[in-house]
Amino acid sequence: MGHHPEPEATPLILLHGWPGAVTDFLDVIGPLTDPRSHGGDPDDAFHLVIPSLPGFGFSIPLAGPGMGTERMAGLFVELMSRLGYERYGVQGYDTGSWVAPEMAEQAPENVVGLHLNAMITFPYGEEEEKALEGADRRRWESMRDFNDGYLQCNGKRPQTVAYGLTDSPVGQLAWMVEKFKELTMPEEGLPEDSLDRDRMLTCVSVYWLTGTAGSAAQIYYENISANDWSGAGDGGEGEADSRSEGPGGWPTERGTVPTGVLLSAHDVTVRPWAERDHEIVRWTELGEGGHFLSLEKPDLLVGDIRAFFRDLR
Repeated sequence: MGHHPEPEATPLILLHGWPGAVTDFLDVIGPLTDPRSHGGDPDDAFHLVIPSLPGFGFSIPLAGPGMGTERMAGLFVELMSRLGYERYGVQGYDTGSWVAPEMAEQAPENVVGLHLNAMITFPYGEEEEKALEGADRRRWESMRDFNDGYLQCNGKRPQTVAYGLTDSPVGQLAWMVEKFKELTMPEEGLPEDSLDRDRMLTCVSVYWLTGTAGSAAQIYYENISANDWSGAGDGGEGEADSRSEGPGGWPTERGTVPTGVLLSAHDVTVRPWAERDHEIVRWTELGEGGHFLSLEKPDLLVGDIRAFFRDLR
């Protein structure tokens, strides 16, 4: 947790993704908690809560199946309540961008706003796909054609792969750094051309030292097996969404909490589908950066978070 003495600082919970950890946010903690010392407006200060997602890193171990996005969100809503925060913001990327809207769904009276990046969107049927044009069509085609080998492993057999990753630090390193290379810009360069090498090694070490390769991947199994995400589910037992569902098992109820979306050049978020599901009040397209903005372009992420929540004050 990071607290700032500014009396009006906004509580903000930051939720990481996969492959990620709480260490993803090291470069944004200072600017967000103490903007005055980083050339910013002290009115933009935040109190930060940065938890490991359940099953990831230093979080609680998973005692069994069922830890999908709904249960994760419920735990974090309870966490913020126990910390004494009645009104707070939520920021998430990748897996965190699945959990964040669930928090707003469960506690709309507490969540003042959602800020999401590396957000995934899906169509409700072929007609929505056919209606896409321009950049939105290109983004969906990139998502649809994405090399999803890791998704098949994480979504169908996470525990099988976990034995190899847990037994081999080199295996864990290769499994994660491939994603750091593939999902950053420039994609054709080396991973360290986009990300600090020590930051990558720190993240990999969190997984290796805690032995959480399998439990961190469990969120994919829970969501994919329950929701048949992009045809990847294999009918395993997971946590079904209790709300009304559209094609593919995804909820159709539209969020009501003000939401800001930040797109890097690498992101594949389709705007019409995001607006279908969320109360979008801010939409920013960077034209640079990749999937791991807090590591690649922390200043741009900080700037957009500040601007989004400033408008909600």
